[in-house]
Amino acid sequence: MNLEQQHIVILGGSSGIGLGVARACLARGASLTLVSRSPDKLAGAAAELGEARRVRTFAADVTQEAEVRRLFDEHPPARHVVVTAVQGHYQPIREMDIAAARRTIDSKLLAALHVAKHARIEPEGSLVFTTGIAAVRPGPGGSVIAAVNGALMSLVRALAIELAPVRVNALSPGWIDTPVWDSIAGAAKEQRLAQHARRLPVGRVGAPADIADAALFLMGNGFTTGEVLHVDGGHRLI
Repeated sequence: MNLEQQHIVILGGSSGIGLGVARACLARGASLTLVSRSPDKLAGAAAELGEARRVRTFAADVTQEAEVRRLFDEHPPARHVVVTAVQGHYQPIREMDIAAARRTIDSKLLAALHVAKHARIEPEGSLVFTTGIAAVRPGPGGSVIAAVNGALMSLVRALAIELAPVRVNALSPGWIDTPVWDSIAGAAKEQRLAQHARRLPVGRVGAPADIADAALFLMGNGFTTGEVLHVDGGHRLI
């Protein structure tokens, strides 16, 4: 897939899945704008990618509409916009911290609305969101993230109609080995991932490169819109 002369905006592009997507796009000739809240993480990601001429960074809080508007006003139109920013919240419903739940809703659903409203995307391009396995296989304490991911699945179908001819799709990852697991599981990260890997039909958890491959498909296939592409190693089947 040749992405030369194409500008791709990746929100959440400073680490994990977003950085994996950035690496794959850069290898295929794209120019990138990486977006994250943290200027330090953005600087680290840009240094790791090592293509200063083709990588720009922009620090923004995507839960704030004014910052999303400024992002797209200050950069050229994108061929593709990929939203990978993730903030999960797991807590039993009877103990729910509603303020924390609202931050998760804002970071995934409200941010998606901001991007859909303000993104300037070329007519032959696409908008790709990231939902997740919790929408179809929720676990205990996962009501908020399940609800938000499910909402995103519905949103892409509506936006595929409203934003046409721009194509709108979503990726639905399963368990992916990214830095977010350091905060979820701490020292037990490797053990938890290994236990889960043994349950999956493919025998392993995912890597950012697996999701990047799927993102490239959604960007490149001009006949795919309004779809949710599950990349979960068979998690939905167990």
